[in-house]
Amino acid sequence: MDARRDWQPLRPVGQRRADHTAIVGCDLFVDGIAVESPGSAADLTRLYETAQERDGAFVWLGLHEPTEAALARVAEVFGLHPLAVEDILQREQRVKLERYEDVVFLVVRAARYVEHERVTATSEIVSTGFVRLFVGPHFVITVRQGTVMEFGSLQADLSSHPEMLAHGPWSVAHAILDRLVDGYVDIAAAMQTDLDLTEAALFAPGTPVTVEQIYQLKRQLMKFKAAVLPLQRALADLIGKQFADPPKEIRRYFGDVADHNAAAVEQVVALDDVVNALLQARLTQVSVDQNNDMRKIASWAAIAAVPTAIAGIYGMNFAHMPELTWRYGYPSVMLLILVSATTLYLLLRRAGWL
Repeated sequence: MDARRDWQPLRPVGQRRADHTAIVGCDLFVDGIAVESPGSAADLTRLYETAQERDGAFVWLGLHEPTEAALARVAEVFGLHPLAVEDILQREQRVKLERYEDVVFLVVRAARYVEHERVTATSEIVSTGFVRLFVGPHFVITVRQGTVMEFGSLQADLSSHPEMLAHGPWSVAHAILDRLVDGYVDIAAAMQTDLDLTEAALFAPGTPVTVEQIYQLKRQLMKFKAAVLPLQRALADLIGKQFADPPKEIRRYFGDVADHNAAAVEQVVALDDVVNALLQARLTQVSVDQNNDMRKIASWAAIAAVPTAIAGIYGMNFAHMPELTWRYGYPSVMLLILVSATTLYLLLRRAGWL
């Protein structure tokens, strides 16, 4: 019997409702079609049992920053491992892929580019948050931390391709990782623009770029790098022969995601090298400016030393000193000071010290 004839969608796909259990989405899919969407955790047991009884059926449960009590209820229904549940309660987590019997637990970092007019010493350029996924034979559970990534539009896109969803829970995992990595590529391109503008300003006359600005760019890039680089290993495991959970049809799509992530990694590494070069260039500029300032100070000090030395000699109040009684003695000394100081100024300016 065709499951699509027995089940009919209860509400528009992508519509979400939230309650005290932190559930932001709960859908039963049969042959790629969303057929039921309960609004409370009390329905999860029945929904999961229904998915287990039907071929080509699975539950997609979405959680947003759930409490420990809410996670305990979900873990009891779906049989999640306590260690994985404990990991979710940790705010900071490394990107990883783990297996607990027939359930795969994946932790990834979502990232979002924060629009800004220019890079300052306190600019937030990249905002990150965690997405945890449990993928089982008849369910996929997504747990979001932060507001970096939402799945409403993602499910709407997936629902327009039921042939993909018909491959089961791993089709959802692929769609999430694909959307995640596409975001990485867009962020890398936007940060490239920031770097180009910073580089142009750095070598322009009257440089407004400070070391603090470049260092902030470096910090934001490192935060982004922490999201992109570790995902390589997880994707390599997903497409490797030793990891046979994803269906063969979906494994090919994971390979495409891995290629896009590799491109993002290469760009991030290149951006890191550019930022390091800009930071070194700015530090060199600061050092050169300080040397120039010290040379100017030393030059003016040398010019000031000429009249100081001459005035010091004539201020010793000896009775017998040259030109003391000469009518033009004072004008001559003043002329000597002026000529000596001017000559020294011209010599220092020719040498590039002034």
